[in-house]
Amino acid sequence: MVSIKPMMILIILGLCLILECGKAELPRFEHPIKPDGSLSLLVVGDWGRRGLFNQSQVAAQMGKMGEEADVDFIVSTGDNFYDDGLTGINDPAFEESFTNVYLSPSLQKQWYIVLGNHDYRGDVLAQLDPILTQKDKRWFCMRSYVLNTDVAEFFFLDTTPFSDKYFSDPDHTYDWRGILPREEYLSNLLKDLDTALKQSTSNWKIVIGHHTIRSGGYHGNTVELENRLLPILQVTTSDN
Repeated sequence: MVSIKPMMILIILGLCLILECGKAELPRFEHPIKPDGSLSLLVVGDWGRRGLFNQSQVAAQMGKMGEEADVDFIVSTGDNFYDDGLTGINDPAFEESFTNVYLSPSLQKQWYIVLGNHDYRGDVLAQLDPILTQKDKRWFCMRSYVLNTDVAEFFFLDTTPFSDKYFSDPDHTYDWRGILPREEYLSNLLKDLDTALKQSTSNWKIVIGHHTIRSGGYHGNTVELENRLLPILQVTTSDN
């Protein structure tokens, strides 16, 4: 019978703990689909206007479309609160821009949310705080995560820290808590996304973020995403 000394056991356990702590992956969540196997959703972004600038009108139309399509959930692509995010978990803008605007019965579903650059100009941790979910159970916001359904898998990505211009913007202050050191954060995020996409067996892999990779619109392409994110998506054949 082989004898293993206690010190060796401790070393082995310590090594296992180190290896486990070194592993990182995107948080994963599940959302059920309809009994007939279908999935319907609405996508909205750049909306937090306290009901002004046509937000209320858009919300009303979303309610009608949501009822017709019998949506399962709503996706927000960020810039949830203009102009400068939330000041904290008790900021009345949460109710004024979210709870009291999206009142239609069809919109009382789960909202899956990511952050935009305007959200980083306030207390970014407030939007990630579970207290907001206690205030409104529809609210679900994290920096990056995976949402799995039997129809498609959604990969929510925190795109704001990729953009160089926000780190040198002289006119605004951004809340980079949890992001710095930046390069380490981005490298780990891309590695985790790459792993999650490659491990996914879903027929539809949809990556969601606030910033466009390529666009013919006013803001144009996001060069940093073209250089760092697009190659991963091209290899893993995701729909973004």
